[in-house]
Amino acid sequence: HPTTLLCLRWLAANVERGASVLDYGCGSGILAIAAAKLSAGAVTGVDVDPQAIAASRANAEANGVAAEFCSPDALPVYAVDIVVANILANPLELLAPLLAGRVRAEGRIVLSGILEPQADRVAAAYARWFNIAPWGSADGWTALAGVRYSG
Repeated sequence: HPTTLLCLRWLAANVERGASVLDYGCGSGILAIAAAKLSAGAVTGVDVDPQAIAASRANAEANGVAAEFCSPDALPVYAVDIVVANILANPLELLAPLLAGRVRAEGRIVLSGILEPQADRVAAAYARWFNIAPWGSADGWTALAGVRYSG
């Protein structure tokens, strides 16, 4: 899907060796697996669907990468270097405070699953925590990327 490709491109350009990554709404685990293959450190995928968590674990094992997968309520409370969330615009807006709280000061976030006309609205939901802007677009979809304010 174009949104997955946008997130993969962002990860390829931005994951640094050892970076901690949280894939929120991990689905099949593709973004978490990609982050691990790009030499990220601790990688965690979260999904509300138990079948997605099981599929992500199987896919990570099949790809020979170490990553943890869990439901949102089982996620330990800590901040990471990078949060990636490829879900839909409305959930992204609702999750803004939660996702912002998972990114360390000066850490980064990438959001996709956003139709281009929705981008300004989603960016506004994150603006109090991040310097955020469109990063790329494909086939009518966009990805936003931001850096968490240090204060």
